[in-house]
Amino acid sequence: MHLPEDPELPVQINIVPMIDVVFAVLAFFIVSSLFLTRNEGLPVTLPGAETAESQAQRQVVVTINAAGELSVGNRPVNEAQLLEAIQTLGTLADGGLVVIRADQSVNYGRVVAVMDRLRSLPGVQLAIATEGG
Repeated sequence: MHLPEDPELPVQINIVPMIDVVFAVLAFFIVSSLFLTRNEGLPVTLPGAETAESQAQRQVVVTINAAGELSVGNRPVNEAQLLEAIQTLGTLADGGLVVIRADQSVNYGRVVAVMDRLRSLPGVQLAIATEGG
């Protein structure tokens, strides 16, 4: 008795599961990168302002907490190290912005002294962070 020959099916690679994995990894990186782009600095109670505007350009955040202590980003610095810490970031050379996040209980003179020290940097642009009104 002669049995018919089974035709060999061509080898196929199913790429649908691979596409699902690639999209899952892509979604993870997109969502995680959104959390990395905002550098808010340390938590302080900002004063409110009705005319507050969002700044879209690259920026360095200088925080003055309620005790009057300074930090650049999340790194604490003293007043003598302030300019050096900002210059090592290197974002001011091409139109960067220094955002001052001062707690609302900080003495006005302390904020002005920090602003005065920051203005000694060439081409610096200053902004004061507030809560949106």
